[in-house]
Amino acid sequence: MSETAEKPDSSPVSETGTLAIVLAAGQGTRMNSEIPKVLFPVCGQPLARHVVNALQSAGISKIVLVVGFREDLVREEFAGDPNIAFATQHQRLGTGHAVQMCQQHLTEHNGQVLVVTGDSPLIQSESIKALLEFQREQQLACVLGSLISEDPTGLGRIVRNAEGEFTGIVEHKDASEDQRLIQEVNMSTYVFDSHHLQWSLKQLKTNNTQNEYYLTDCPAILLAQGEAVDAKAVLQPCEALSVNTQQQLRLVEDEMRKLGY
Repeated sequence: MSETAEKPDSSPVSETGTLAIVLAAGQGTRMNSEIPKVLFPVCGQPLARHVVNALQSAGISKIVLVVGFREDLVREEFAGDPNIAFATQHQRLGTGHAVQMCQQHLTEHNGQVLVVTGDSPLIQSESIKALLEFQREQQLACVLGSLISEDPTGLGRIVRNAEGEFTGIVEHKDASEDQRLIQEVNMSTYVFDSHHLQWSLKQLKTNNTQNEYYLTDCPAILLAQGEAVDAKAVLQPCEALSVNTQQQLRLVEDEMRKLGY
């Protein structure tokens, strides 16, 4: 890590229950705007507000927003919610690095940690609850929320062995011809045991073309240590919709209106 976690200026979360971390630090350069991507409105509310609403509907009251680009605007949007804290990612060095910036909050927490992105406003509270319940019942170090997709092109595949056990994630560009036939895909939604998450974050390396710390490496690190890791296909097709461009924003809004948002 080239940056250490700063002490949050919000009150630390308590140590029990579920802590949710929402990745909301990016600029969203393809949006061609000086507004943080997570604040773009869809169906009358910012993208990240829909995510927070789903988390709270799932019974999660302790939420940390990882902010970065124009963090003042994101903090202002959520300043009125006493159950939301903030962690600042001054340098955007990957998703793993973003979660590393929550170290102070993680140190205070002994339960489950849910990690989601702030640009997927169609995340469903029922999916979240199902994923949390699965992790708790199976006592897993980590569970990945996955989706069975009819067209998994471009998405990371969930790889399993002959017994159906999770063995890793392979990105589309790295997948073999057989692996590209896999329809179970990773959706960047994770539930970790807090202690296992903190340990695996310390093991992250930047030995990749982007020189970034990838959260997707944490499940593999835990698996290599003999810890219990699995994926659970609880996510619905609509939850695959995220926003990186203005066109995707319009597509997401159309889908949300169909669903009655």
